[in-house]
Amino acid sequence: MRDGKKSVLVINGPNLNLLGTREPQLYGYETLMDVEAAGKQQAEQLGAHVDFYQSNWEGALVDKIQTARTDGTDGIVINPGGFTHTSVAIRDALLAVSIPFIELHVANIHAREEWRHHSYFSDKAKAIIVGCGAAGYQYAIEHVVKKFPERKRE
Repeated sequence: MRDGKKSVLVINGPNLNLLGTREPQLYGYETLMDVEAAGKQQAEQLGAHVDFYQSNWEGALVDKIQTARTDGTDGIVINPGGFTHTSVAIRDALLAVSIPFIELHVANIHAREEWRHHSYFSDKAKAIIVGCGAAGYQYAIEHVVKKFPERKRE
């Protein structure tokens, strides 16, 4: 909780800053700025707080997750991008902070190359949203706000 409101942290990994321009036939035409604006409006309507963070750097994502441990974050929505298939460090950070999270992918990773089918996060995620396009962010934010319990501050 932050200021009496449920708090959601939305984390986007590498190349998601190119959403809307990178392979739009696969990922759609909505930009990350569009996703963030819609998410902030949605959070306001739900009486919640949402923060967005994107980095192409694995360590920066780990740092942001660790910061969430004590800043009042109740739930994390993470689109790890390419780190889905490689990052034990991000997985370990998520487990270390004990904040429930939703794994999110704009495209259906299971309809793509076989090596993309494996995720280091799916077995620990409270939910997985795959292949719903940018709308997946709205589904995830709503789920965190309505279904995740409030966390006690450490």
